[in-house]
Amino acid sequence: MAQQQTGSKKRKAPAPQEGAASSSSQGSAAAADGEEPLVPKKQKLRAARCSLVHYLKGREVGAGDARHAGFEGQLRAYAVQKLPELLRERELALGTLNKVFASQWLNARQVVCGTKCNTLCVVDVQSGQITRIPLMRERRPGLARAQPNCGIHAIELNPSKTLLATGGENPNSLAVYRLPALDPVCLGDRHGHRDWIFAIAWISDTVVVSGSRDGTVALWRMDPDVISGSVAWHNDAGLPVYAHIRPKDVESIPRANTSSTNRKVRALAFSGKNQELGAVSLDGYFHLWKARSTLSRLLSIRLPYCRENVCLTYCDELSLYAVGSQSHVSFLDPRQSQQTIQPLCSREGGTGVRSLSFYEPIITVGTGHGALLFYDVRAQKFLQEGASASMDSSPGPVRRKLKLTCGRGGLNHDDLWVNYFGGAGNLPNALYTHCYNWPEMKLFVAGGPLPSRLHGNYAGLWS
Repeated sequence: MAQQQTGSKKRKAPAPQEGAASSSSQGSAAAADGEEPLVPKKQKLRAARCSLVHYLKGREVGAGDARHAGFEGQLRAYAVQKLPELLRERELALGTLNKVFASQWLNARQVVCGTKCNTLCVVDVQSGQITRIPLMRERRPGLARAQPNCGIHAIELNPSKTLLATGGENPNSLAVYRLPALDPVCLGDRHGHRDWIFAIAWISDTVVVSGSRDGTVALWRMDPDVISGSVAWHNDAGLPVYAHIRPKDVESIPRANTSSTNRKVRALAFSGKNQELGAVSLDGYFHLWKARSTLSRLLSIRLPYCRENVCLTYCDELSLYAVGSQSHVSFLDPRQSQQTIQPLCSREGGTGVRSLSFYEPIITVGTGHGALLFYDVRAQKFLQEGASASMDSSPGPVRRKLKLTCGRGGLNHDDLWVNYFGGAGNLPNALYTHCYNWPEMKLFVAGGPLPSRLHGNYAGLWS
C-alpha cells in the first residue's frame, strides 16, 4: 500500500510494490517478535464492515459481497443447532386418511403426502386444504390393484424438482409426475417389481431407482421426449395418457445364510458425491452399489443392530450413512473398515426409529413413540434443552436431551380399538415421515398409530 503524503505534492511516493513488500516484511518481523503487525487503516475499516449487521443489510437490498460469504455458512450452522428448540407445533387435520408414510415439500406452503390407504394428496399447511391426486393405473386391468394393508411408502423429488416419483395404484409400480402441476408422465409397470415398492431414490434428473419387498432394486431412465412434453399423451376424451416404461436394470439383494427369505429392500439413499447407492434390507444388511447407467454392487455389510432396519439417510458433508433400527441409529462410512462413530441409542418405549434425516452434522430422529430427537454427529451427543437460552459457559444443572413430543392426531374408535386396546385414548403416533423446509425454517411431521390394524393419522407443522 502506498504511504500517505504529508509534505509537498512534488514529492514522489514510493512504488506500490515496494511499499507492499516493506509492509509485509515489517509485519513478518513483528509477528516473529510476538507482537501484532501494524494493520493499515483501510484494512481495519474493511474488517469492521465484515459484520453480521452489514451482511443482513446487504442481503435486504440484494447486494452480494464475497467478503460476507462466510456469514451464510455461519448462520446456517447456528440455525441448525438452535432451531429445533424454538419449534412449536400446529396440528393439521387429515380427516379419514390412514397413516402418512411419506412426505415432501413442493413449495413454501404445500406438502405432498402418501398414505397407507393408498392416497396421494397435497396438503396446504396454511389453509389445511387437502387435494387428492389421481393415481396411475396399469394398462392391463386384470392386474391386482392396491391391497388394503399396503399404501404409498415413498415419495421423492428429482434434484431440479421438476419430477416426482412415487407408487402407482398398484403398489408394485413406479409412478412419475411432472411438477409443479403434478401431471402424469409415465408408469413403470412392465418387467419391474413383483411386490410393493418401499423406497425410491433419484440418482440424476432423469434416472431413478426403486427398492421393493421382492428383494430387488430397479433402475429406471426417463425418456427426454416424454419429460419435455413433446409427445402428446391424451386419449379421445382429452384425458391424459402416460407412457408405460420398463427398468433399464434390475438387481437382486444377495442372499444371506442366516435369512435367505427376508431380503426385502426397506430404504434407499444416494450419495451424489460418490455416485453410490446405499440400501437396507430387512435381513439386517447394508448394501452399496455404484450407480451409473446400471447398478454394480460394491459390498454388503452386516449391520450391528438387525431388528426392524426401516430407514436410511446419507450426509454428503460427512460421507456417512445412518440406519434406523428398533433401538439404535447406526453410522456407516463404507470406506472405513473400522467405524469411528458409535451408534446412538434411541429407546423410546421400544418402538424404534421410524424416520431419519440429515442436515449438516445434525440428524433428526422420528420415533415410533411420537417423539423427535436431534443428534449432533460431530459432537456425538443429543442436542439439549435450554441450549439456546444459555449463552454463557458457566456451569449449571445438567440439561436433558431435547425431545419434541407430537400431538395426539386422529384415531378411529372402532371395535378393534375398543376390544384390543381397551379404548385407550393416549396411544402415541409413530412418526413415519418428516421433511424440512429450511428457507422457511419449518418442519412437517406425519404418521399415525404404530399397531398395524389401528386406523388413524397425525400431521403437524413445526415452525
